Amino acid sequence: MNSKLSEKKSGQFVLPGEQLGVIEEFIPDVGTYVKEGAIYSKIVGRSLLDFLNKRVSVYPLVRGVKVPEIDSIVLGQVTRVQRQNAFVRIYRIDKNQLGGFFTCLLHISDVRSTYVDSMFNVCKPVDIIRAKVVSGRNGIYHLAIKDKELGVVFAFCSQCGHMLERRQYKLHCPRCGKIERRKTALDYGKEGVA
Repeated sequence: MNSKLSEKKSGQFVLPGEQLGVIEEFIPDVGTYVKEGAIYSKIVGRSLLDFLNKRVSVYPLVRGVKVPEIDSIVLGQVTRVQRQNAFVRIYRIDKNQLGGFFTCLLHISDVRSTYVDSMFNVCKPVDIIRAKVVSGRNGIYHLAIKDKELGVVFAFCSQCGHMLERRQYKLHCPRCGKIERRKTALDYGKEGVA
């Protein structure tokens, strides 16, 4: 084992991505993830190295700190879009506002049950999106928006920045007239959705 890891003790302050041990030595538990055989902290908190039961955990410093979990419904803002992926900075988990934020990944395969050729037809930077957390593998939260109630809840014109209005299956900009496509949630544009 790495000499730096052998110096670790329970109760130490750890940051996300900080290595806590290896799977040959510990079983990963709450607040951790595994990548290439190493166990890392998923959150800011205090490490708990249980040598008796061979478990390693990380507990948040502040009580009530929410972290995304599988099946959580999250609300966030799209920060970057590529052909196959979009990056979403979430700021709400279920009904709880976060003090900080988490950046999550939305892959093109998790958008619809039918074929989608480009993420640029699904969302654009600055859009507000509601999604479901489907995985936390490798310390990256993966999102899905296949359900009717999931998707873009507020979209903004990529030409002038004005909020887009839904007209049938397309979004229309009342300011410049541009028509755009998104994968919208059933309650798109309604007050109180964000």
